[in-house]
Amino acid sequence: MQDTLALVVGIGMLVFGSDRTVQGASTIARERGVSTFFVGVTLVAIGSSLPEIATAVYGAAYGQGSLVVGHVVGSATSQITLGVGVVALLAPLSATRNEVATYGAGMVVAMGVMLLAVSSGRVTRLQGVLMALGYLGFVAVRYAYTDHGSVASRLSESDAIDRPLLWAAVGIVLVVAGGHLLVTGARGVAVSVGVPTYLLGLITGLGTTTPEIVVAALAVRRDRGGIAVGTLFGSNITDPLFSLGVGAAVAPVAVESLDATLLSVGYMLAVSAAVAGVFYRRDEVGRWTGAACLLLYLPAPFLG
Repeated sequence: MQDTLALVVGIGMLVFGSDRTVQGASTIARERGVSTFFVGVTLVAIGSSLPEIATAVYGAAYGQGSLVVGHVVGSATSQITLGVGVVALLAPLSATRNEVATYGAGMVVAMGVMLLAVSSGRVTRLQGVLMALGYLGFVAVRYAYTDHGSVASRLSESDAIDRPLLWAAVGIVLVVAGGHLLVTGARGVAVSVGVPTYLLGLITGLGTTTPEIVVAALAVRRDRGGIAVGTLFGSNITDPLFSLGVGAAVAPVAVESLDATLLSVGYMLAVSAAVAGVFYRRDEVGRWTGAACLLLYLPAPFLG
C-alpha cells in the first residue's frame, strides 16, 4: 500500500512539477530574450536530469560503476526512442536544421566521448573532470552564439507567470522528487508481486527517464515544441558527458561485462544518430515516425 501510494504521488508531482517548469522556463525565455530551444537544452534538460546526476554521484561513491554506466545508457536510449516517440504521438515535433545540426551533433559527440571513455573498462577522475568541463564549455559557447530573440519573440504575454524563476525551480524540485518516488514506489510494487530483478532494472531506468518525457510532453501540448525537442536532445548531451563526468570525478567508474556494455553504448549512439538524422531531414516529425522511434527501443532491454 505504501509503495502504491508513493507511485501515485510521484506521478502527480511529476505532472504538476513539469507544468510549472515549462511555464517558468517559457516566461524566462520571453523576459530575457532567450531562445526557448536553448532554455530546453540547458535549464530544463539539466533540471530534469538531476536524478541521473544524483545516481551517478552515489553510484560512483559506492563503487557501483556498472550501475552508473547502465543507468546513463538506459536513460539516454529511452529518451531518444520512447521520449521522442511518445511526444510525437501527441503532436508533431519540429526543430530548425541549425538547431538539429548543433544539438543533434552535440548529442552524438557526447555519446561518442562516453563510448571512448568506457572502452577501457574504467572512467578515471581526470576523464570525468574533462567530460564535465567539456559539457559546461559546450553550453557556454552555444549561449554566446545563439540567436536568443528569434524564438522567444513568439511567446505570448498571456503565458507569463509571476516569479518564473521561483516556479521553474520549484517545478524542477517536484520533478526530481516525483521521479524518485515513482522509481522507489514502482520497485516496491514490483518486488511485492514477485517481478524478476531484470524487469526491476528496466522499471527503474524508465522511471528516471519519465521526468524528461513528461516535461517534453507538456511542453509540446502547450505549443512549446522548442522546449520539448531541446529537453530530449539536451538531456542526451547532459547525461553522457555531465552526469557520468561528475560521477567519475567523485570516484573512478569501473564497469563489468565490458563487451556487453560497449554493445549497449554503441546501440544508444546508433539510434541517437538515426533519430537526429530524421529531425535534420524532415521539417516535422509526426505520429508515424514517432511510432518507429518507439519500436527502436524494443532491442535495448536485451543488450548489455
